[in-house]
Amino acid sequence: MRSFYTGVLGWAELPKPPLLAARGGCWFTVPGVGGPDGELHVGVEEPFHPARKAHPAFIVDVDALASAVTAAGHEVHWADPAEIPGRRRFHTTDPVGNRLKFLGG
Repeated sequence: MRSFYTGVLGWAELPKPPLLAARGGCWFTVPGVGGPDGELHVGVEEPFHPARKAHPAFIVDVDALASAVTAAGHEVHWADPAEIPGRRRFHTTDPVGNRLKFLGG
């Protein structure tokens, strides 16, 4: 997970406070495009089931990020541009199968 979020997406990992770090998981800074930075907090529930339909969406430079995701060997699925006119977007999955969407700013 860390290698995908930090290496492929280029998001910095944030240190978790000690009491929360004991629970596992990891936090990442999501660079803001046209606004402040955000955070993504990732953890695993038991039993685990990836979110394949529900998904977070992040505003990014879609061409640059799609290239990085593809270069790292992950699939990029471009959305139909007619669905949201004027908004380029794609989705991919993280290493455990969670769906992530990326939109042009």
